[in-house]
Amino acid sequence: MVPADTTPVLLAQLLSQVERRVARRVERVLDADGVNLEQWRVLSLLADGRGHPMSEIAGYAMVPAPTLTKIIDRMVERNLVYRRLDDADRRRVLVFLARRGRDLYRTLIAKVQREEQAILQQVGESDRTQFQQLLTRMLDHIP
Repeated sequence: MVPADTTPVLLAQLLSQVERRVARRVERVLDADGVNLEQWRVLSLLADGRGHPMSEIAGYAMVPAPTLTKIIDRMVERNLVYRRLDDADRRRVLVFLARRGRDLYRTLIAKVQREEQAILQQVGESDRTQFQQLLTRMLDHIP
């Protein structure tokens, strides 16, 4: 619900409300394939084909390390990802996308992009581009 004009809109609240609404729509798309938003974020990061350390994945997926361990364990059980020791640093474990995970990612990325386009259709093309550029600049400049 958007507050009345007399109520000051705080940036954090406005961004959170938009994020939650977008996340709910994306989660509905993912749910049909048995994937939640955090798992989707993991798949998205690992889709680059490189292995990533757990700390990097946790930051990208926006979950604490213990939670990520459980997420990765479940994804390993489903043969979506696998762990391997880092050749450069044997103390570090990297997570990679398994073939089944890559196939699932390819299926889901098309569905998620369609859903995001449907959401963004609510604003004009120039507003959409400007909005995405503004959000990117904010991410780049807010520590």
